[in-house]
Amino acid sequence: MRIDRYIRDHRADDRRVRRMELQLVPVSIPKDCNVIIGQSHFIKSVEDLYEAIVGSVPGARFGLAFCEASGARLVRFDGTDEKLMDSAKDIAMAIGAGHSFVIVLGNCYPINVLNAIKNVPEVCRIFCATANKLQVVVASEGDQRGILGVLDGERPLGVEKEQDMAWRKDFLVKIGYKR
Repeated sequence: MRIDRYIRDHRADDRRVRRMELQLVPVSIPKDCNVIIGQSHFIKSVEDLYEAIVGSVPGARFGLAFCEASGARLVRFDGTDEKLMDSAKDIAMAIGAGHSFVIVLGNCYPINVLNAIKNVPEVCRIFCATANKLQVVVASEGDQRGILGVLDGERPLGVEKEQDMAWRKDFLVKIGYKR
């Protein structure tokens, strides 16, 4: 069925159709840090995400927070750095979406931990891994909230040229990701 016909046939006064509110939640990323935002489905995520990060980068400085979707509906948290844990909790509360998690990384990069995080059995999806300007698109209806996506960084200004390509390759060598 086409969506326009569905909407016409199921008017707003129909109990099956509800209105939702969309919000853009700005994310304040601490200086020299990266953030990973994702969705998981179980309270055990806190411990498993912690283990995935420290197992990938021994000595990693980070904070993580997980929003429960039922029961006490608390923001559960852990990490190795108090300020980064506080930042993760603040971001998680601002987003306020059930089963979402926030990881704030201090002395490592998402590329160092992302595969381990994606391999945590209860992780359903990763929305972003970034240090860029970030906003989270959140849908709300009643006491439910969910992440629809993110606005990560800014739009492109053009397509790279040869000198831009050379800069990119040199940069990757400089930071140790290519030889």
